[in-house]
Amino acid sequence: MKKLSIIFSGLSLLLASALCLAHSTEHAAPKTETEKVEAVLNQLHQNAAKADGEAYFALFADNAVYMGTDVGERWSKDEFKSYAMPHFSKGTGWVYHKRNRHISIAKDQQTAWFDEVLDSKNYGTSRGTGVLVKTDKGWKFTQYHLTFPMPNDLAKGFTEQIKAFEAKPASAK
Repeated sequence: MKKLSIIFSGLSLLLASALCLAHSTEHAAPKTETEKVEAVLNQLHQNAAKADGEAYFALFADNAVYMGTDVGERWSKDEFKSYAMPHFSKGTGWVYHKRNRHISIAKDQQTAWFDEVLDSKNYGTSRGTGVLVKTDKGWKFTQYHLTFPMPNDLAKGFTEQIKAFEAKPASAK
């Protein structure tokens, strides 16, 4: 019986060690530049979902540009921050879940670009694309562009609607 107790104690210790190792590697810091960029992209979406504006905008370089879904939404970091912070301060963020993502890193390891397909409760399928640069404070967005990918079979109808909308006088929009 004593041997059996020692065996179970040994197995318990081995299992506990394995669980600790699995837990620590699951949350290990990213090692490759691709993993680091992936982590920044994930953090961007988490910060937006939590409506944490300060953390969200800390991921953008000072000269960053954000392009939203509307043709008029080409904003500097400060312009985008002026738009978004009142929403964030009320606890209103936006939630996008990554469906898939592709990341490329330049040979000099100083620039990355990505495209990602996202799911949103409000908008359904969307696509984010952008560029990040490596700084002394880590990877920072210099450009983020959010779009609604349009199925080719629907494009003609939607583009006709857009043309009609753009043809209206500003007062009628």
